[in-house]
Amino acid sequence: MEAEGQAWLEAAQLLVIDDDPILREFAHAQLSSQKVTIELACHGGEGLARLRQGGIDLVLVDLDMPVMDGFELIRQVRGDEDLCDLPIVVITGRDDMKAIDRAYAAGATAFAQKPLNWKVLSYKLAYILRSAREEDRIRAKARSLRQLVRAQDEIISLYEDGMTRLLHTLLDQAAQPGVARLAAELERLNQAIRDQASKLRA
Repeated sequence: MEAEGQAWLEAAQLLVIDDDPILREFAHAQLSSQKVTIELACHGGEGLARLRQGGIDLVLVDLDMPVMDGFELIRQVRGDEDLCDLPIVVITGRDDMKAIDRAYAAGATAFAQKPLNWKVLSYKLAYILRSAREEDRIRAKARSLRQLVRAQDEIISLYEDGMTRLLHTLLDQAAQPGVARLAAELERLNQAIRDQASKLRA
């Protein structure tokens, strides 16, 4: 059953990492819906193992936990090429700005302080998730553009190599009637294409 005031607009899979079993139960009850799946872990080591299996869209993590605390979990996630862009929301009972600053320095995306207002938290998480997915789309477009540029450069390089070999062949045969003139025309064409290629690369 969807909790009252639920803010989720998109399907998502969340991982809540906290050593407090009561908080984990509340997180599951308050944040899960038909669109949102909540998974639970009791410490950072267990949470990190689950994250490395893939499929998690956002993490809520406590700072004070046994085995692996929230600070170390954040550092591990940010150092993992496959997880480094994952949004991480710190949930903490600390009234300690130094700890919050440490979490942000390690790579936390946002924080929420206990006792949690679940309705407000659901809106915050929905906003963070939408922003993260938009950033993912932008990164995907940037990767596609880089691939197009690399493909363009490869095509231009192949053309230039082929044209250079052809010109050398023609120049080697320049004593034959008409070949020298053809080589000169090809050289002018080649230079024009090189100029255009330089503009494309700029």
